Amino acid sequence: MVIPVCQRYPVKVFRGRLRSERPQPSPHGWVYGVPRRTDSGNADTEVDTIRFHGFGAPVHISLNRTQQHLMQTLQPDRYAVIGNPVAHSQSPVIHQAFADQTGQHITYERILSQPDQFTDTVRAFVATGGKGLNVTVPFKQQAHDLADTLSERARAAGAVNTLLIRPDRTLHGENTDGIGLVCDLQHNHGIHLTGLRILILGAGGATRGILHPILACQPAQLIIANRSPDKAGTLARAAGSTRVLGTSLDEIPAEPFDLIIHATAAGLSGRAPAIPAATIAAHTQVYDLLYNKQPTPFLRWAAQQGAAQATDGLGMLVEQAAAAFYAWRGIQPDTAPVLARLSDASA
Repeated sequence: MVIPVCQRYPVKVFRGRLRSERPQPSPHGWVYGVPRRTDSGNADTEVDTIRFHGFGAPVHISLNRTQQHLMQTLQPDRYAVIGNPVAHSQSPVIHQAFADQTGQHITYERILSQPDQFTDTVRAFVATGGKGLNVTVPFKQQAHDLADTLSERARAAGAVNTLLIRPDRTLHGENTDGIGLVCDLQHNHGIHLTGLRILILGAGGATRGILHPILACQPAQLIIANRSPDKAGTLARAAGSTRVLGTSLDEIPAEPFDLIIHATAAGLSGRAPAIPAATIAAHTQVYDLLYNKQPTPFLRWAAQQGAAQATDGLGMLVEQAAAAFYAWRGIQPDTAPVLARLSDASA
């Protein structure tokens, strides 16, 4: 059974009862419920058992039939991912899994928008009571321009992948791509970025979204290579660090890197950027921001060159979704079981 956030009240557990009170953590972290006030004015109630999840261990609390009926009649909060194309998106599966895990009452859908109708599509979603949007290609820069306020990450990236819809229907833009990538690399794959020589292929919105979170990890050097060297140079200068250089794909140094990140759109059309084979050594880790059931062309090429590990962006997708979910709901989900589920499904 699920407790909707829009109707939640902080509670603590007292000998199998619920007691509503001012927000404070219980021994299990934050726990939420919908206590019913009795004739005596007491918010305690003894009822059937229900499993809740806080930030710590799960706890068992009870709800009576009146409360259960109330929960069933409340409208779920509505979320969606907007893009073009969007039919392939795993975001609905991921966010529903997070909601089930954390006891959140939501719906999550895919919205296909035409390139010239993005603003109207977002406004229509807001007008019908939507609570938040994930934004995917090709709309991240449009979402940045549409947002009323921006987080520091979104402002630095010049792109937005998460929109929070406030009660007054204004839009707050956030970018969780970079923290999603860093979290996947460091926590799921054991790749710590401090002191590494990193090559990023591409200088578009995807690279802008991940650049500053990567730099925050203090790599030794970061080279941005792009088909248009001017675009790579502009992005490198905007980073404000002497550790960042911009170049063309044809001028990538023919020497090994510790980590190569593919952030171009070439994989969408079944192509891989042509870079020197010498950039890959036995210790080189390779990461493609795209994800697919089959290895991307770039990952296949990297494996043929003897890369230590070739990883797609599924983990980044799950981790950035978790950051967006936290921004919307204030609860941090556990990504490990969701990532394992998706990995098994794609095997």
